[in-house]
Amino acid sequence: MEDEAIIALFWKRDQEAIRQTDLQYGQRLQRLSRSILNDEEDAKESVNDTYWKAWDTIPPQKPNYFFAYLAKICRYLSLGRLDWNRAQKRSAPIVGLTAELELCIPDRQEENRIQERSLKESLNRFLERLSKEKRCIFLRRYWFGDSIQEIARRYGIGESKVKTTLFRVRGQLRQHLQKEGFSV
Repeated sequence: MEDEAIIALFWKRDQEAIRQTDLQYGQRLQRLSRSILNDEEDAKESVNDTYWKAWDTIPPQKPNYFFAYLAKICRYLSLGRLDWNRAQKRSAPIVGLTAELELCIPDRQEENRIQERSLKESLNRFLERLSKEKRCIFLRRYWFGDSIQEIARRYGIGESKVKTTLFRVRGQLRQHLQKEGFSV
């Protein structure tokens, strides 16, 4: 079923919307959540919460890119669950990913809403200027949380190329943000 048809079901408040969303995107959302949480049951719960949040927000929202909308919700809920789980212990994979990005992205706690919007726009401009391959590798790593091995397998390239590409793109991002006035 096409995204527009699924969204129309949400607007009609037809519960078939949830089933169709799960059929269309359930596995991808599960993989996304599992890559953040490293726990199958927590990931299933986050995906179910994603469906509930979509039901609660559509309408009034009418997303242009349905999977991106769902993925954003799923990431937010999964990261929230991770924070809750980490209250007692640390999760090394996510801490490692965060540490890599901390070197090139400003501390968001110190920024106000205007600065956050400006940072978002700057990141979007930066990503638009990257080649498709570099952008895909970067997003697979830092948005979807894929491992180096998964990215290499997905694009049929070596792990060393993935690591090198990520290293160089992080450096380019750092330079881009500094030029735009962000302290890194």
